[in-house]
Amino acid sequence: MKILNIFLLSIAILISSCKKQDKTNTLNVSLSGEISTIDPANSYDTISASIVYQGYEQLYEYHYLKRPYTLQPLLAEGMPTIENDGKKYTIKIKKNIQYHDDPAFKGKKRFVTSKDFITQLKRLAYLPTNSNGWWLFDQKIKGINDFRNKVGRDFSKFKSYSISGVTAPDDHTLVIELNDPYPQMLYTLAMSFTSPIPIEAVEMYENNLNNKIIGTGPYQLDEWKSSIRLTLKKNPYYRKVFYPGQGDRIANSRNLLADSGKVMPFIEKVEYNVYKEAQTRWLNFKAKKIDYLVIPKDNYSSAVDPNGNLTPELEKEDIKLQIFPTLTYWWLSFNMNDPLLGKNKNLRKAIAHGIDVEKYIKVFTNNIGQKSNSIYPPGIPGYDPSSKLPYEYNTEKAKMYLRKAGFPDGKGLPPLTYDVRGVSATNRQQADFVKSELLKIGINVEVALNTFPGFLEKARQGKLQFWQDGWALDYPDAENVLQLLITRNHAPGPNSTFYSNPKFDKLFNELKVLPNGAKKNELMKEMESIIIDELPWVMQYYSRNYILYHDRLNNYRHSDLIYNNFKYLRLK
Repeated sequence: MKILNIFLLSIAILISSCKKQDKTNTLNVSLSGEISTIDPANSYDTISASIVYQGYEQLYEYHYLKRPYTLQPLLAEGMPTIENDGKKYTIKIKKNIQYHDDPAFKGKKRFVTSKDFITQLKRLAYLPTNSNGWWLFDQKIKGINDFRNKVGRDFSKFKSYSISGVTAPDDHTLVIELNDPYPQMLYTLAMSFTSPIPIEAVEMYENNLNNKIIGTGPYQLDEWKSSIRLTLKKNPYYRKVFYPGQGDRIANSRNLLADSGKVMPFIEKVEYNVYKEAQTRWLNFKAKKIDYLVIPKDNYSSAVDPNGNLTPELEKEDIKLQIFPTLTYWWLSFNMNDPLLGKNKNLRKAIAHGIDVEKYIKVFTNNIGQKSNSIYPPGIPGYDPSSKLPYEYNTEKAKMYLRKAGFPDGKGLPPLTYDVRGVSATNRQQADFVKSELLKIGINVEVALNTFPGFLEKARQGKLQFWQDGWALDYPDAENVLQLLITRNHAPGPNSTFYSNPKFDKLFNELKVLPNGAKKNELMKEMESIIIDELPWVMQYYSRNYILYHDRLNNYRHSDLIYNNFKYLRLK
């Protein structure tokens, strides 16, 4: 999940201390930025994902309590039948899965059919949707590009034209035919982009579902007052779903199986509020109004002792600490279409050598972050812990590259624009750090402040010059990293750098169909060497989360891939 289209922002779960909310069993969720959309065709940031996955469901989901991650059926009856050398998927769909009530259904009950999955795939291909998820199926499903080209922006054609490679032999069978084997196909069927959507809703709302949830999930939309507050309530028609009865070693050791066999969801209501400042979240946590919190950088020493253990003060308050590795990481991105930065590799090299990443990690993560050694994160097959990046903090080298770029000591270089991904104090401080570091070598930086949705929109339109970028993996595969850099995925797809290299694209087409193994690892290294040489990215760090929670929150387990986790949570 892209952290430019879906930047990882810390999500904190708040439980109100007032008696009224205790009685109504309300879970308050704190978001660190505004809600951009709740349309599953365009939700591609962690803020909107925390909402969308509660209301929409997909054919498959990840088992909540097993690592390595394991896919299991959600709306599908079972795992797909895969034929024709991996190019044909036949999926049986569960019956009697009812949608949330919506005026589009005119007072009637509406149940999921296989055609609803086809409708959503058509929405991804339909130009007016401008879907962030189009890249997943572009040139992969038979006929989907023909559909996109022939339909254009004509809604009547959207409804009447079909995708030749997606068929529904009956109401509960879906057949997907691919042009080539696509080993990541199953992962895509667990992403919100492939949530079923009824055609009646697309018609009634003219394909604008940015503020609607018309899904089958355990929670339905109750009220959305503004971009900073949204409420969900339990879906009264939700089928009987049971808490998992099996888990891995961690699930057993942390007593996460105590609710095995019980009907989910446990919580009646979910209220989301945007709290942009980390200090506000910390104070509410200390006041026992927040049950779950990623430790803010300024409060790390108050929460964790020098040995990495919880402080005695917090232990006395029945606060728990969990430490999780993540599949999220960060870097600096350049717009490769920019006539200045994109066309001057020595200028990019000057920036790569001019910023003290280790100091950045210390200041903004309390040394929790792990300095990147690769464009790949730990936790995916093929990651090499011995890899090294060819740039380091060295102001003399930075100044040398600045001279080679044609700007000795920065003379003649116009100010660069560094766009910020939010308006919190931390966002501003991070930008000021980059600005002050580059000023030391003679590069002037102008900081452009944005709301989070505003930042996302600039990225989609290619209006960024230089910014912090990042990625929370959609699935644990190098393909999910490398697709961020292919030409076909230029914005509004996930490649907001507009990096383009025919050789890189060719290697990607070879890699994407390979299983994990020596050949794939070899291609990963070759592709990484191209990116390191051409430098559309300057790598920063891999995230690690230190998470605090009060004793009253049960069944919580952090994951970068599992966003539909609220149905598992229980409040004492």
